Amino acid sequence: MSTSVGAVRSLEGWTRTWVARMRSAGGCLWRALSVLLSLVVLIPAPATVAAAQPALALQVELDPTTRQLFVQAELRPAQAAYRFVLHEALRPSAARAGARALDIRALGQRGALRAWQVDNRAGEALVLHYGGTLPALDGARDHRSVLRAMPPMASAQGSYLPAGSAWYPRPDAELFDYAVQLVVKGGQRALVAGRLLEEMLPGGAGDDYRARFVFEQLTDGIDLMAGPYAVRERLVTQADGRPLRLRTYFPPALDAEPDLANAYLDDSQRYIERYAAQIGAYPFTEFSVVASPLPTGFGMPTLTYIGEQVLRLPFIRATSLGHEVLHNWWGNGVMVDYGRGNWSEGLTTFMADHAYKREASAAGAREMRLGWLRDFAALPADAHTALVDFRSRTHGAAAAVGYGKAAMLFVMLEDEIGEEAFARGIRLFWTQQRFRIADWGALQRAFETAAGRSLEGFFHQWLTVPGGPAPRLEGARLTDDAGGGAGARLRLTLSQADPVHALRLPVRVQTGERAQTFQVRLDSARAEVELDVGFVPEAVTLDPELRVWRLPEPDQLPPILRQWMVATAPRLVVADALVEASEGGEGGEGGDGARSREVEQAARALAARLFERVPMRGGFQALLTQGGPVLLAGTEGAVRRVLERARLPVHPEELPPGGSARVWTVQRAEGPPLAVVAGIDAAAVSAVQRPLPHYGSQSWLVFDGARIRARGVWEAPGRAVLVER
Repeated sequence: MSTSVGAVRSLEGWTRTWVARMRSAGGCLWRALSVLLSLVVLIPAPATVAAAQPALALQVELDPTTRQLFVQAELRPAQAAYRFVLHEALRPSAARAGARALDIRALGQRGALRAWQVDNRAGEALVLHYGGTLPALDGARDHRSVLRAMPPMASAQGSYLPAGSAWYPRPDAELFDYAVQLVVKGGQRALVAGRLLEEMLPGGAGDDYRARFVFEQLTDGIDLMAGPYAVRERLVTQADGRPLRLRTYFPPALDAEPDLANAYLDDSQRYIERYAAQIGAYPFTEFSVVASPLPTGFGMPTLTYIGEQVLRLPFIRATSLGHEVLHNWWGNGVMVDYGRGNWSEGLTTFMADHAYKREASAAGAREMRLGWLRDFAALPADAHTALVDFRSRTHGAAAAVGYGKAAMLFVMLEDEIGEEAFARGIRLFWTQQRFRIADWGALQRAFETAAGRSLEGFFHQWLTVPGGPAPRLEGARLTDDAGGGAGARLRLTLSQADPVHALRLPVRVQTGERAQTFQVRLDSARAEVELDVGFVPEAVTLDPELRVWRLPEPDQLPPILRQWMVATAPRLVVADALVEASEGGEGGEGGDGARSREVEQAARALAARLFERVPMRGGFQALLTQGGPVLLAGTEGAVRRVLERARLPVHPEELPPGGSARVWTVQRAEGPPLAVVAGIDAAAVSAVQRPLPHYGSQSWLVFDGARIRARGVWEAPGRAVLVER
């Protein structure tokens, strides 16, 4: 999906801030035409490749099987005292300037990072040698943990050295260009972002893979990926005549899927052409889809790194791939000034995910916006942070703000200034900020130029005021009926709680099949607005298409699992343990204590994966007393008995029958919000541990093992205010 940021902080003030990109979930995949299996592929450097020495030149040798990494780095520090940071698994062995050996001093360590210093003449070429044994690839990482800082990791199944893991010494500049020569053992292939200049495939057992990449633009980090890849390639010509290399790097089993690689190549080309037409020419010479052994969804310049387990899923190509392609403009073409907020994820979500839904149907786009608002409403009050403070998606609360609210900002901005001005602003922002670091202010200025007016108030309130408004339509009264159905004057009473926002609110006035939509302004705590309507209205609905970031009314908010995931004080009740205690030692279905303990372990593991905070263990009274949301988990029989005892419905009528496990939410006027997980046995409860956190926007789900069988959201149509006469 996306780009995010990590910072390696200073050790007692002597290391520079390290801004590195760790991208988060999304998905991207495509098709391939020609197969690269020749022994040697030499790709001559185009005439446009700069002859000047890059800011950083790396010669990298990686053995994935032994996890050994050896690197020679060459750079020209501007300062005589060059300080750099490496992961603790890597140690410098030598430094030189020309033929002169230089001393390397250890400065200290913080966490897994060590700092070093080399004294040299300012501006003189410095060569560093370092290496070590990398940590083993942690295949147990889930989709949440890969969004946080990761070390450089290697294995025979795949290797990933993130830009923020301190696997290379950074140049002085915040942005830099680079050249990387790769030597990889074990018959594997590797790549970094950039232009592929030369590639030599292993000629036989024991031979090394060799490749040379350059990144001629400016960037803020280098990610390295390696694996047992089969590579497919397609060469195409872009609309402006420049060549474009498209590739897939898939493990053999994935590559063997009929037409899968070709589908990813086709769709990658289609998305690149789409966004080149909307924004400006594609800023790079290649784009690759790289399979990851981790559950990643990262977008780097010229490539995306996607978990191989999801690459087969059709929705990845239909939505996530386009999202990651677009990050080559937003986040990698124009880089984010993370210290002043991350605008990239919201703009990418608006121009990719929301745009695809809008093109398919207005109803689909509305459903996506409803999902953003539901996620916002599910947040506890202490998670209502300002949008300008969003850096990266490390948990559900951050995603609701940094993706949902940010994307809705662009929905509202397009409504505010019009589609044509919005399109001009997008192209202007790209032209002005290409390969520069930009903040929200630069984006605002581009749209102000395109719109021909100040947007200070708009951006200020949506970026700096935490949370969102809660506008309400309190009443509608007919003040002047022209008679005979010719028309009417309508007075609306609107209100909002503090903090007061300046809102542009759509209201739909209707009678029978006739409807008319108006835009009204609300910039105070309470206001009355009069409208001239072309017919005598019967009812009025506030923002029926959900085009304003706000806290919807309760009857627009069905309970969804996100409420449980982000809860500040969640509680877990294990049904089988309650039944065993109340029935003198019987298990959930009359089984023995060992079976009950298996269910207990499965429920605890499920709660640990579902909740972002450690849940409290609760007894039967937790189902009845107010407090944090409750998860009731166990086998079907035990869950049924506990719900009957609590006088709650044992099974929602709308929930489809069948499946090995069923999950549903219950919103009650009395008692805490309740989510239920009922499986046919302990194994069924365990099976939903991994997939369930991916479905935070759902009210109910039915599983067969770990596979989703059915899902949905409870109906919550909202209310229409009747017109008084």
